[in-house]
Amino acid sequence: MLQAVHVGHKSLADYTHLVGRDIVEECRALAEPLKGLRISHVSATAYGGGVSELLYTLVPLMRDVGLECDWRVIYGQEDFFHATKQMHNALQGAPEDLSESQWATWLEYNSINARDLDGEIDVCFVHDPQPAALHTLVPEKAAHWLWRCHIDLSTPNPATMARLLPFVEGYPHSVFHVQDYVPAGMGGSVHIVPPAIDPLTPKNMALSPEDAAYVCDQFGVDTDRPLLVQVSRFDPWKDPLGVIDAYRAVKERIPEVQLALVGSMASDDPEGWEFFNSTLSHADGDEDIKILNNFNGVGAIEVNAFQSHADVVIQKSTREGFGLTVTEALWKAKPFIGGDAGGIPLQVQNGTTGFLVASVQECAARCIELLADPQLGRDLGRRGKEHARRHFLSPRYLRDYLRIFSTMVDAA
Repeated sequence: MLQAVHVGHKSLADYTHLVGRDIVEECRALAEPLKGLRISHVSATAYGGGVSELLYTLVPLMRDVGLECDWRVIYGQEDFFHATKQMHNALQGAPEDLSESQWATWLEYNSINARDLDGEIDVCFVHDPQPAALHTLVPEKAAHWLWRCHIDLSTPNPATMARLLPFVEGYPHSVFHVQDYVPAGMGGSVHIVPPAIDPLTPKNMALSPEDAAYVCDQFGVDTDRPLLVQVSRFDPWKDPLGVIDAYRAVKERIPEVQLALVGSMASDDPEGWEFFNSTLSHADGDEDIKILNNFNGVGAIEVNAFQSHADVVIQKSTREGFGLTVTEALWKAKPFIGGDAGGIPLQVQNGTTGFLVASVQECAARCIELLADPQLGRDLGRRGKEHARRHFLSPRYLRDYLRIFSTMVDAA
């Protein structure tokens, strides 16, 4: 069998004071006829990145409402993850397709994982392109199949999309963040479900200003000077080099400003270290730029502290499936600036819950505006937090999947 990921216990009732009783009761009612349904999530990695973060909450909540839910991680070696990183980039618009040998590697590892997939499953819930061939290879191993795409497919490399499509178009159910990501040719039932954050995790729980400042101070931040923060994986699509350029433009006007780039290194991202080093090089030894990752001791509490202490939180992505870090910043009521790309505009109503930008110059101008007008930042932050509370917290995410499972069972 594929490697199991162990998750903690969560209770849906604990979220009632944040999301209201109605949605909690709706989840319970939807789950009642589904009790005992065997759900198996299959993903590429158990840590680093948004998919694993989502599943550490979704799996225990599904168990709490009575589903028999587990989470399995596929087997892969370095050649496989190099191929799937290339696939990820191409599906988000990079010009280079996988080589023939990389496609062969991808299919070979999918075949290995298909062989080891448990055959006693009601719903096989496959996440992203890495294990996407499972349904084609072993459709008999689950009564129902669902493919969940977490990446921005709005402008994919046509050759890569054409090669992948035969492996995903046959899924009876598929789920995307937004309608624009659904590729032409998808069969079955297509569902639109934006992700959500867990407000009760250490990354998102309330931190006092004093505690947040104390943590930032431990990493060399001068807590009496303004701080810009971007939290994301070190990936070209997140544009940390552009954030550094924007910071430099801000520093010409506000010399005391600082920048923190905070990210995690994921096991399925072999390019991460290379781009992390490129980011260090671009910072060129500037002592007011802190570039940190989970190997520097940056975990959930530290990310929370940097987001909570920041004067402005940035996510200057040029491609973005959704961007959980956007919701995290909104939930903390922070002034937010995001790239006008992917799932970010779904969360950020320009000028109301934050700002959307399309260039380094726009990003710098908005940073200067927010640093000069703290009341504007507070107003954006207040509206952003309420927007996140209403639309992007875990119980809503659970409810949407329970509705899909109900559709599956009713149609069987």
